[in-house]
Amino acid sequence: MKDDKGGFSGLKAVYINCTLKKTPQQSHTQGLIDVSRRIMEKEGVSVKTIRAVDHDIAYGVQPDMTKEGADKDEWPQLFKTIFAADILILGTPIWLGERSSICTKVIERLYAMSGKQNDKGQYLFYGKVGGTIITGNEDGVKHCAMGILYALQHLGYSIPPQGDCGWIGEIGPGPSYLDKESNAAENDFTNRNTTFMTYNLLHLAKILKDKGGYPSYGNSREAWDTGSRWAFENPEYR
Repeated sequence: MKDDKGGFSGLKAVYINCTLKKTPQQSHTQGLIDVSRRIMEKEGVSVKTIRAVDHDIAYGVQPDMTKEGADKDEWPQLFKTIFAADILILGTPIWLGERSSICTKVIERLYAMSGKQNDKGQYLFYGKVGGTIITGNEDGVKHCAMGILYALQHLGYSIPPQGDCGWIGEIGPGPSYLDKESNAAENDFTNRNTTFMTYNLLHLAKILKDKGGYPSYGNSREAWDTGSRWAFENPEYR
């Protein structure tokens, strides 16, 4: 058994690849996901990868869209895997300068779960850590990361420093991440940022897990609804 220098072996991570290509088509986004995934696996982390487009995920912002008229919805089952993880990384290609439509659908379905509460009365994703991996042949890595990471933190995920990484080729038609002529696998900037992102996700997830998540003082929806106001000035308690 390898020496677990970082103490990360108890952590779980899920990568959701939001490519538009179904398995077994090659996904360049998966190529960069695999760089991060291999680091986690070497550190003893339990890792799962979901290619969202392979699953029948209904549109909507409710936990189970079959209860809203959808014929089929695999999201409730997928969510069990996602929620069991300490870390969630959304991977997406860039299309027209934006994240993929599949990525937006996944975020919408995560939003559907955000009103639920954990056993502390906090919103469900408190104590979980999020990041994003982005690939493409046009500018927009930072723009896409900005929207994705904002969405994740708004839902309750914690974002570490350098919570994103990416690779883009020449603007317009040209070699993509896994194409040999791109030489992307040797790009020091991308490899450095991918490594830093991965370890920062691991460090933050370990800190939160060791602490049992966030204290509920000052942020429990359940406590707020039953009258707690902590240091907030409430005229009713004057």
